[in-house]
Amino acid sequence: MADTSGLAGLLTDLDQRAFRFAASRHWPGAEPVLPRLSGAANHGLLWCGAAAGIAVLGRGARSRRAAARGLASLALASAAVNTVIKHAARRERPVVDIVPVIRRLKRQPVTTSFPSGHAASAAAFAAGVALESTGWGAVAAPVAASVAFSRVYTGVHYPSDVLAGAALGVGAALAVRGIVPTRSQMPSPGRPFAEAPRLPGGEGVVVVVNRASGSSELATLVADALPGADVVRCAPGELAATLDEAAGRCRALGVVGGDGTVNRAAAAAVRHRVPLAVFPGGTLNHFAYDLGIESVHDTCRALAEGEAVRVDLGRFTPGPDGAPHGYFLNTFSLGVYPDLVRVRERWAPRIGGWPAGVLAALRTLHRGRRLEAEFDGRRRSLWLLFAGNNIYQRMGPTPGHRHDLADGLLDVRIVHGGRLPGLRLLAAALAGPLSRSPVHAAERMRRVRIGSLAHGTSLAYDGEVRLAPPELVLDKAVEALTVYRPQVLSATAF
Repeated sequence: MADTSGLAGLLTDLDQRAFRFAASRHWPGAEPVLPRLSGAANHGLLWCGAAAGIAVLGRGARSRRAAARGLASLALASAAVNTVIKHAARRERPVVDIVPVIRRLKRQPVTTSFPSGHAASAAAFAAGVALESTGWGAVAAPVAASVAFSRVYTGVHYPSDVLAGAALGVGAALAVRGIVPTRSQMPSPGRPFAEAPRLPGGEGVVVVVNRASGSSELATLVADALPGADVVRCAPGELAATLDEAAGRCRALGVVGGDGTVNRAAAAAVRHRVPLAVFPGGTLNHFAYDLGIESVHDTCRALAEGEAVRVDLGRFTPGPDGAPHGYFLNTFSLGVYPDLVRVRERWAPRIGGWPAGVLAALRTLHRGRRLEAEFDGRRRSLWLLFAGNNIYQRMGPTPGHRHDLADGLLDVRIVHGGRLPGLRLLAAALAGPLSRSPVHAAERMRRVRIGSLAHGTSLAYDGEVRLAPPELVLDKAVEALTVYRPQVLSATAF
């Protein structure tokens, strides 16, 4: 039988020797940095600041997801270490006599030593960030390693405490990934793959930029990345005509803007039978992100390699302004949502997009009126009719993403009329597809007929609001649009 006590004694002796070596040795340049860094990481403050910096400096959905994942991983690791493991282990802290006074912490920790909570939080944050963005992970990793080492350097932990804490932190990040998958774990969106011309440097590409979307900086990046492209900037009132003219003279139509701008570009691309290159430049960019396009680099790489996919377009008949059809890339809705969009757009320039959305939701639910309409031949009272272009899935506990942009289906959800519209809308938001209750219903459909709409009823599609005709048909233009998208999505961008 193995001598486990002898092995444990050997490991303890090695641990203490490593501690004495690290705590007593002079490390050039470390004394003014590591104690301060260790203190800054108290209560996760350093990592909250780092998350805010990543979200702001990254300027993209991947960076915001990386910051959120890092904080979620930190929270799980901290809870596990401080509420369970430390109370179970109860290891005493090292004696700090051999640590020079100048590097000791002003306040010595009073909790038990095993494992290191600072190391767990640091490793959890860095690993969580790296799982979503390897670029930001490479930035966070040295800082996390320095925080972990500072706990031995200042004499408050043994090396084994730090190693165990770091392992727990990485485990917490992996556990969070198991609950909320990263983009790389999701099925590739927008199948099947399509042939499109290879246009390295942007030769033959006309890129239309909507000035109103605040995308001037992004437009400059596109122009620098695609020196052969013709970049055309236009005002919102000129957008439709500019897109139509550009689509008629290009090999591929590029667009910089939000979902509403991309919607108009998609319609022009379908009319002229040219592929579309999307550069997300709006606030939400649902279509681009569900497609897997998050940066200029993604789209430029797809253009250079000629990599593209065919995707569905949602369609409503008749279309706006006398057109035979209107298209939606993301969603179509009737009921309270068009009113919400209208109020949000009115207030967004003054107070910002997210505060305007909250204000619009509160005002709309307070003043909203129910919609009376025929839905597939049955008269109904509704608060909301929502139709998604393709089925919206859940990503972990949150809804709102599509794994397949060419499934040929409409994700139709209805919130029935009745009292307490706010609670009804919340119940519908929390429910998944194919669910039914007295409050709401959700079905997968290919065609929907809506009739007997009152004069003045509004509809909304991809953030645009128009007056609805008395009768409407919703269906799909299956695989009607070809969009550039790299076959292998990158997770290295900031």
